[in-house]
Amino acid sequence: MNKKVISALLCAAMAASMATPVLAEGTAEGKTFAVVTKAAGNPYNEKEASGFQEVIEAEGGTVIVKHPETATADAQISVVQSLISQEVDAICIAGNDENALQASLQEAMDAGIKVACMDAKVNPDSRMTFVNQAGTMEIGQALMDAVLDISGGEGQWAILSATSQATNQNAWIEAMKEVMQDEKYSKLELVEVVYGDDEPQKSTDVTQALLQNYPDLKVICAPTTVGIAAAAKVLQDSGSACKLTGLGLPSEMSEYIGDDDAHSCPYMFLWNPIDVGRLGAYTSIALVNEEITGAAGDTFTAGELGDYEIVDAADGGTEVILGAPFKFDPSNIDEWKDIY
Repeated sequence: MNKKVISALLCAAMAASMATPVLAEGTAEGKTFAVVTKAAGNPYNEKEASGFQEVIEAEGGTVIVKHPETATADAQISVVQSLISQEVDAICIAGNDENALQASLQEAMDAGIKVACMDAKVNPDSRMTFVNQAGTMEIGQALMDAVLDISGGEGQWAILSATSQATNQNAWIEAMKEVMQDEKYSKLELVEVVYGDDEPQKSTDVTQALLQNYPDLKVICAPTTVGIAAAAKVLQDSGSACKLTGLGLPSEMSEYIGDDDAHSCPYMFLWNPIDVGRLGAYTSIALVNEEITGAAGDTFTAGELGDYEIVDAADGGTEVILGAPFKFDPSNIDEWKDIY
């Protein structure tokens, strides 16, 4: 099967997943579902929230969308406390800190609120289950293989992350470091992990510092949609020989993706954040309707996303995994930049 056929099949599969799901009527009727993102102004989180809202409203429920003012645990704790007082039926949260939210989320569960997390997990005592966008090791493997490929197999590279407390970022970085133990990555030197705090200006500043501190830097890997967009602009505007990969939104990265010297990012990965939100909504509905408890082995149907099983997670809790990361490159970026 040639590359064009494979690309067409992959695109068709993703397009199908983005179609409006066929939903049973009224399964969320009379219930209130809250989704709490990491922070206001994060386009990835906004896409997640839109998918969550779409499903809940189509299922007859009421949605409360909360974007905290800052990407901190304290900001999310205030939101959770407010939602407890509003007596919502479910909270689905993208955690800014794995452990700091535990007291508030336990209080919510003690009040009878069903708590799940998506995108960035909170610890097992703070959730009933975790909606994971892709397997942690699969992401780590994909990103390390990209660094190996883009660097030519050797040289200095760096990681530009979100916040130092971001649980998803930290898990992916640890997975990358584990993958790096294989002999084939032995000529790669990870010089530094820097943090842009999911802020465009800070991500720009730390990218510029990396280029100044490591003039022979070959690749920056940014597993954060805010960071990768900021770094791409710095590299492309400066004409730097350093290249970029990571996790990004096609709509924000299309002008930077190319396989020539004029483009800073040969290719990158992501999943459909709208589908992450949709799966978060279906999971929350199933919890509220007591179709699942969040235990490993529980199964449920998530509209056109298909059937899912809750499985054991590496941290001792449980998770439901949306799917594998998808590669965006010059052959398909134009098809996806207008979608999300």
